[in-house]
Amino acid sequence: MENPKLMVLFFLLILLPSPLSTVVKVEQGKDEPYVGVNVGTDFSDVLSPEELASFLQLQKITHVRLYDADDKILKALAKTHIRVIISVPNNQLIAIGSSNATAAAWIGRNVAAYYPETLITALAVGDEILSTIPSSAPLLMPAIESLYSALVAANLHTQIKISSPNSFSIVLDSFPPSQAHFNQTLSPVISQLLKFLSRTQSPLMMNLYPYYVFMQNNGVVPLDNSLFKPLTPTKEMVDSNTLLHYTNVLDAMIDSVYFSMKNLNVTDVGVLVTETGWPTKGDSKEPYATIDNSNTYNSNLIKHILDRSGTPLHPELTSSVYLYELFNEDLRSPPISEAHWGLFYGNSTPVYLLHVLGSGSFLANDTTNQTYCIATNGTDTKMLQTALDWACGPGRANCEEIQAGGNCYQPNNVNNHASYAFDSYYQKEKKAPGSCDFKGAAMITTTDPSKLFA
Repeated sequence: MENPKLMVLFFLLILLPSPLSTVVKVEQGKDEPYVGVNVGTDFSDVLSPEELASFLQLQKITHVRLYDADDKILKALAKTHIRVIISVPNNQLIAIGSSNATAAAWIGRNVAAYYPETLITALAVGDEILSTIPSSAPLLMPAIESLYSALVAANLHTQIKISSPNSFSIVLDSFPPSQAHFNQTLSPVISQLLKFLSRTQSPLMMNLYPYYVFMQNNGVVPLDNSLFKPLTPTKEMVDSNTLLHYTNVLDAMIDSVYFSMKNLNVTDVGVLVTETGWPTKGDSKEPYATIDNSNTYNSNLIKHILDRSGTPLHPELTSSVYLYELFNEDLRSPPISEAHWGLFYGNSTPVYLLHVLGSGSFLANDTTNQTYCIATNGTDTKMLQTALDWACGPGRANCEEIQAGGNCYQPNNVNNHASYAFDSYYQKEKKAPGSCDFKGAAMITTTDPSKLFA
């Protein structure tokens, strides 16, 4: 992951009459949208390949992206039905792009040797080459074409797609989305890439981080818009050219990519979000890198994707996404946030539990079995009080300790009392599905609510 350098964003909140722009013509594919995870290995307590495969299955993760083509991991993933994107590292582009024999050998060694027992679905050629190593941009398409020829020769070109992940920084003037366009200095390579993707029915891979949009724009972008939080109509972002309303930053970023492709007359290439996420910890310059914000972003993102919400430009088309990332990579170089993007620590215990009830079983398993139910931050006080009254009344939660004089009466506020009651009910019901909901007023966490009263 590279930190993209984003331009100043201007979210227009005033409706200005203007005709609706011509929209792109990408069609929803036959596959359902999914949420996958990026799997890095730059951390101390690395699981063995066999342990990793078992862990992915335990967590019901069906799609992963690897940053290389590790032979041991690919072997361990055989017959797991987990779909895998493997990657060609940047430092291999020269050799592969300059020799068809080298490309054929790479495919034979890293793809044909494992497929179909290991369900390799795509090759990610390089990573953010156009923005981080622009001098290597001329190498990208020769490498992609050589690898594709090797797939054709192995009769694997219809089963395995090829693309290249890009940073959002290749898109300029991205807000409002309708005025977005690709960096003109990169247009020759991007045009070639898009023609290839169109010809092979492959997606444009994009690494999209609303976190960096929020951090690098000095308060212009509200936090709630970045975290997929519910918005009042006055807080929605409005594209003054199309009158499309945006309730979250990621959708606006995706539509910016679609409009950029339209400017190059490409209307039949979809967007695959190969990286997105929110860090759980940062230094003093990153105060919004917190567990709560990370949990909120990833949880709401998962719901957004699995609900097939689409984007304002493309309500019929939902991009699949890969969360960055599965494990905290504690060996990564500073800043501090670089080591704190994971859903799990290296020993496979969760950094937090995602709030994904009702959105399938993705990452719903708790590896420590230490889960609790607490009040959701920001819930209306009246709603919390109603849920609290139900839990202590018809729900028969044990609420003695939060009565006046009880050990957990202090701090005396609705939020803390509700957390105590919600967890009492949740534990009484043996953590049954749906027992930590209270009409959205509650959430599952790994933080013991008794610490609230310490």
